[in-house]
Order: sequence, then C-alpha cells, then structure tokens
Amino acid sequence: MRSEADGTTQPWVLQLCHGYDGPFLDCARQYAALFVGSGYKVCTVYLTGAPRNDVVGGSASDEVLFLGYKSEDIRGLKLNAIRRIRDLLRGRDFQFCIAHRFKPIYISLLATSLPVIGVHHAFGVYKRQIRRWFIRRFRSRLLLLGVSNAVREDIRHCLPGWDRTGIATLYNRIDVAAVQAVQVSRQQARDHLGLPYDTWVVGNVGRLHPDKDQATLIRGFAAALPELPPGSVLAIMGKGRLERELKDLAARLGVAEQVLFLGQVEDGKRYFKAFDVFALTSDHEPFGMVLLEAMAAGVPLISTDCGGAKEIVTGLGPLFPWGDVQALATVLVKLSGMTDADVLLARQRMAQRLNECYIDDVVRPLFFQRLQESGRVS
Repeated sequence: MRSEADGTTQPWVLQLCHGYDGPFLDCARQYAALFVGSGYKVCTVYLTGAPRNDVVGGSASDEVLFLGYKSEDIRGLKLNAIRRIRDLLRGRDFQFCIAHRFKPIYISLLATSLPVIGVHHAFGVYKRQIRRWFIRRFRSRLLLLGVSNAVREDIRHCLPGWDRTGIATLYNRIDVAAVQAVQVSRQQARDHLGLPYDTWVVGNVGRLHPDKDQATLIRGFAAALPELPPGSVLAIMGKGRLERELKDLAARLGVAEQVLFLGQVEDGKRYFKAFDVFALTSDHEPFGMVLLEAMAAGVPLISTDCGGAKEIVTGLGPLFPWGDVQALATVLVKLSGMTDADVLLARQRMAQRLNECYIDDVVRPLFFQRLQESGRVS
C-alpha cells in the first residue's frame, strides 16, 4: 500500500484476536496503542463476533475487520480462516503479526510467513503435547509474551530449551485518564449499586467461578465480621455458575444479609469508588486487570500471594496465602482500621505504580526492546 502523503510504502502490523468479549477489546487497544507515532499502521482482525461500531472505536486501530466466525467454526484445522487471512495480506506491506491466545497464533503462523508475537493471557496453554510440538516448529519467527512474569514462567516451564529472550513478559496496561474519567464518585457509585453510604464495604469483581474463589472471600469476611466496623458488607460484582452455591454458603455462615451479590454490572469499573477495599482471592490469576482499575479509583488492595496478581499488589497492599481463611480475616480487620492518612498514602503509591509500570507510554519502549532482543523482528 502506498502512503498518499509521501508515496513510500506504508508498513502495516496485523493484529489477530479471537474475539472482543470481556477484557480482549482493551487488549487489542493496548497493542494498537504501542504503534502511535511509530510509522506503522495497525489492522486488527477479530475472528469471532459481529461488527460493532463501539468495537471499531475501542480498538484504536487504523482498520478493523470482523470475520464473523462462531467459536465452533474455528476448531480443528481452521482452513477457511487461514485462507481469509492470506487474502488479507495481499497488496499490503505487513511487517509482522501480533496474535492473542493460541488459536490466533496457530492461524497466523500457518497463514503467513511473518514474524509472530504471540500474547498469552492464561496459564497452561502449552500443557498439551500437540501444541508444544506445533509451536516448536515456528520458534525461529515466534516471540511469546506472557502478561505477567508468572505466565511467562509457566510458558518457559512447558517449553524447555527455548532461548529466554524468545519468551518474555509484557504487562497489561490501562489508559488511566480514560478510566478515571468514567469512574463516578463514591456516593454516586453506592447509589447506583444500592449500597449504604455510611458503611464499610469490601468489594470483589469477577465471574462466580472456582478460579476466582469467592468461597474463601465469604468465609474470611464472615470470620472477620465481629471485628469489622458495624454494618460492614461484602459486595460481589459478577455472575456465574456458582451463584447459588455461594449464596447458600453465606446463609450457612450466617452472613447472608451482609454478603451482597450485585450481579453483572455493565461497565463495572465506573463504580469501583463504592468500595473501601478491593479484594482479589483468585487461586492463580494470570494478571488481574480489575486491580489496575481499582488502583485508578484509589481503592486499597488485598490479594492472594500467587499468580500475576501478586506482582501487581506487592508493595501496595497485603497478600495472603491462597485459601487461608484466617489470614484473610486478619488482613481484613487490619485494613478496616486504616486512617485517612493511610488511605491517602496507599492512593499515592498506587498512582505512582500505575504510571511507572502499567501505561502505554512506559510499556511502548519495552515492547520494541523485546522485539529487538528476541531477534525475531528486524
């Protein structure tokens, strides 16, 4: 493709995403934003999902394409998707491809001869032998990025023998100003969520799923409740298959009225200022974008001491061993006694960490450094 401005060949980056549900639209935005001012144009392709104007705008890309597959359409060899990606490459000067998750990595490796940056957002991707066999065939033009050191080390463990520069870390990030611009005040947030204005609130956001381990959170809150400020509540934002089981647990522990299930809240990050403390109790969180959103809202953090969440919270808030109900209860009691000065200091530290580690302008040079170190992309 020719640039109308100077007549020179315009270099492009192909970004291939499985879909735009949940956090993955923002993941696409994050990687497209790395090329601002670089001279590259970004074409983002979503394998699944219908065309949507808000997705086009949220992708921060020069071009956004929707292939319109259903998840079952891209099982197996995915030959049709491979052909369509090959057709897309014609007539443009694509320099490399960024692919999020294994299926897009698989397709991009077979559909192109480009260097591929494969971004992994979860643990255990290469536990399957067939995937390890496949990915090793392309190691000379493949850079694998984990969204945390924990994910990176999981990949390295599964793929021994790879040079260390070929499997690296690049943290997720947020547009702090944009997130803060939509976050409403404490009173507005509590009004919207139906929470009392004058009570102490522990917040949790996530699917009601075993991985998120809200059962430990409920047990820890129940154990701490006699020593928490009067009227304290635990507010859980999200839905999932464990809802009935978790409600029954709260009832058995005698805290059904103090544990509030808020359900799925549209654009939930807008209301994080409703919380006095944000608690993440996942068993092995790959990263924890909700932690960054809570930090942007100035909400003190608590987390389990495992996975990528530990990397975010260390030095900012207390960590407790996963599943340790009494340790969680002890920390909740301690946090409930934070003074205004303590909260202000926590907010200052979180703001500093966000700006040092989790914004596009900081990560952009690190991304290009990773490319250079790997030798996969010239």
